[in-house]
Amino acid sequence: MVSSSGEPVALMQAGPLREFWLLFRKNLSAMVGLTILLVFLFVAVFADLIAPHSPIMQFRQHSLQPPVWQDGGSARFLLGTDAVGRDLLSRLMHGSRFSFYVGFCVLTLSLTLGVALGLVAGYFRGWLEEIIMRLSDILWSFPSLLLAFVVVAVLGPSLTNAMIAIALAYLPEFIRITRGQVLVVANRNYVIASRMAGAGPLRLMFTAILPNCLAPVIVHASLVFSSAILAAAGLSFLGLGAQPPAPEWGAMLAESREFILRAWWVVAFPGLAILIMVLAVNFIGDGLRDALDPRLSRA
Repeated sequence: MVSSSGEPVALMQAGPLREFWLLFRKNLSAMVGLTILLVFLFVAVFADLIAPHSPIMQFRQHSLQPPVWQDGGSARFLLGTDAVGRDLLSRLMHGSRFSFYVGFCVLTLSLTLGVALGLVAGYFRGWLEEIIMRLSDILWSFPSLLLAFVVVAVLGPSLTNAMIAIALAYLPEFIRITRGQVLVVANRNYVIASRMAGAGPLRLMFTAILPNCLAPVIVHASLVFSSAILAAAGLSFLGLGAQPPAPEWGAMLAESREFILRAWWVVAFPGLAILIMVLAVNFIGDGLRDALDPRLSRA
């Protein structure tokens, strides 16, 4: 049913979370992305139980064995093996852990610092805002990959240092988005009324302003999650991220690039895993944007 204002009755009667879910599930691509991401998450959590082999176990007599459907393939190694005889399917399953680990760690670090600094800059203004925004401009002036190269070169190649570098690269984006939203929300009537009622700065910032600034931040966070996975894979491919024999997808691509002409599967499957996960997260981001932006959802 539709009300006289044109809004579905179910949406008008639902709470905020239920209304969000009703809008989100209307987006078919977002639901497909969510399903794919949940499958990846299940594989990452239970990789030790469902993977047919250890990701670092070497079967030297089965080196570069093709997938099961190709001549010379075996049901023992469904997706084939790499140059030293490690099962590709098992390494892909365990590699999904690295992708989630990188995505969540980078997102947590850049989101927490970025939102906090953007909230402070937008609320207090003045010299504090100038310092924060100028530091943000300095980070923003570096290409994200180049900034990651510099940080990893200083700290040394490792997955932890790569995550720190990627988080720094995306920090200015959260600062700018949060500050822009705070500047708009801080002048709303309910914030002014709370200030006149005696609410202190911390209460205003975290109860009246911040909750009403989160919609664009959440949408951007989904994009940063997928970008972090890509950036970490790129750094690992260049030898600056996860180090062998870790089954990280970018590192797997780096180890196998010399065999691309005679063993296509050692490059194709890790690349396909990266592609599918990034697409799934981007689809979810589109659904979040439509569900959290009332103008888009009504359109």
